Amino acid sequence: MAILISILAIVALFIIVVRLFMLQSKFGKKPSGEALAKIKASPNYGDGQFMNLSHTPPLTEGVGYAKVMKEFFFNKSSRTKPTDILTSVKIDLHNLPADKNVMVWFGHSSYFLQVDGMKILVDPVFSGAASPIKSTTRSFSGSDVYTVDDMPEIDCLFISHDHWDHLDYETVKKLKPKVKKIICGLGVGLHLTHWGFDKNIIIEKDWEEKALDENGFKVYVTPARHFSGRSFKRNGTLWSSFVLQTSTKKIFIGGDSGYDHHFASIGNAYGPFDLAILECGQYNYNWKYIHMMPEETVQAAIDLKAGKLVPVHWGKFTLAQHAWDEPIIRVTASARQKKLPIFTPMIGEALDLDYPATSKDWWQQVK
Repeated sequence: MAILISILAIVALFIIVVRLFMLQSKFGKKPSGEALAKIKASPNYGDGQFMNLSHTPPLTEGVGYAKVMKEFFFNKSSRTKPTDILTSVKIDLHNLPADKNVMVWFGHSSYFLQVDGMKILVDPVFSGAASPIKSTTRSFSGSDVYTVDDMPEIDCLFISHDHWDHLDYETVKKLKPKVKKIICGLGVGLHLTHWGFDKNIIIEKDWEEKALDENGFKVYVTPARHFSGRSFKRNGTLWSSFVLQTSTKKIFIGGDSGYDHHFASIGNAYGPFDLAILECGQYNYNWKYIHMMPEETVQAAIDLKAGKLVPVHWGKFTLAQHAWDEPIIRVTASARQKKLPIFTPMIGEALDLDYPATSKDWWQQVK
């Protein structure tokens, strides 16, 4: 009996500690009141959560969480992280010529765009970690060459969804004085107002809604095939992709997504695109519906009618069992086979969107 009481006490203490830990501000805010009513009115919401356009189980049919955990811990590649310091460069973003159209990738799904003078930041993560516990999911050595201080004033911050590797509490809090507007899916803005952002600069939209139309710039919020959540409950906020249209460019900002028919639908409705920025990493057969295989990334770009592809969601964090460079090896091979122009800048390198130089396979020099 004494042993049973001790076990129950330990379990109770553990639950209390976890609950207290999750009360921290960085976990964000659950929708309620008027915000929750708006969410419930969405055609993409039902049974208490947001839904994908197609049936999307979190795991592949026939796969259980016990199998996933076993493989994640015991069947990983021996090269999930580079042993070398990643090759990277650093440019002065504060003094970019206003007439330069560029993209600067910061690793994983974080990047800066300057298009027709508009400065855009997408899913920035500069804290060195992609989880609520900073000692886990650490960034690769050499991938954090930029900080919030290196960012210029941002005209528009895009947040594709509220997962920790896309919405980083520490980073966005520091960015607050620099951001003029934020575009995100339904429900995500509550995290941001909870963290002190002015609700008047946050533009929350549902799929297929126009988020911005001013001074020659248009932004549409479009579907993705994924999920959301910063704690145990999933899908209380909307995950999204974005269409950015300027006077000279049309760019698809992909966020996270499994492959599905929505890419062709977006290509038909908004394309063709000059550039598609799409995820290519952190995939596995066990969760094939929520992240694309690299070959599917290429097909998605073709479906979008994209003239060029930049693959992201790799090169900074280990979130799957594959080797750290397997995504880029596979996606470049597939793109070249299908004759789709693909550009693979180093972290921090300025990719000229008007006259992109031939990409070098820089990862081949990293062990």
